[in-house]
Amino acid sequence: MVQLTRIYTKSGDKGKTSLGNSTRVWKDDSRIEVIGAVDEANASIGWALEFVEGDCFSLLKGIQNDLFDLGADLCVPDDSTQALRITAAQVEYLEVQIDEINKNLSPLKSFILPGGSKASAALHMARTIVRRAERNLITLSKIDSVNPELIKYLNRLSDLLFVMCRQVNNNGANDILWIPGKNR
Repeated sequence: MVQLTRIYTKSGDKGKTSLGNSTRVWKDDSRIEVIGAVDEANASIGWALEFVEGDCFSLLKGIQNDLFDLGADLCVPDDSTQALRITAAQVEYLEVQIDEINKNLSPLKSFILPGGSKASAALHMARTIVRRAERNLITLSKIDSVNPELIKYLNRLSDLLFVMCRQVNNNGANDILWIPGKNR
């Protein structure tokens, strides 16, 4: 378990930070960009938790923990001795949750606009931040090796958040549909 006795260390005052393997990198390093975006995604899910309840609440709390695992995976680059990695089972769990929620939703006949309720708007915000984290991770994967399950996990998480947006909108009944050219 992590024990933090001091919040500031001054070790980052010159623009560098340490990865989990003690390698020092610039704070704008691609790997740090991904870790930061994942942190933002987690914070946005924390905000969404203020508006959801029941199974949705429990599922999101578990995902927050997974996102810390994902950050731990990212902060130790491709080191086979690192025990904490996102696994295929975690990706599959998200797929099961997506399928379970989606079976209660009516098929989409148009794209939907973010909103419809506070909960849905907050989940849409989280979804877009997860998608940014995924894009940042793709950028990193082009220059450094990453656990391929990370990409899958973030991709499925954005899908899960999308169906959750619809679920909290009265199973899609309160979705706001895009009307192409509406304001022409």
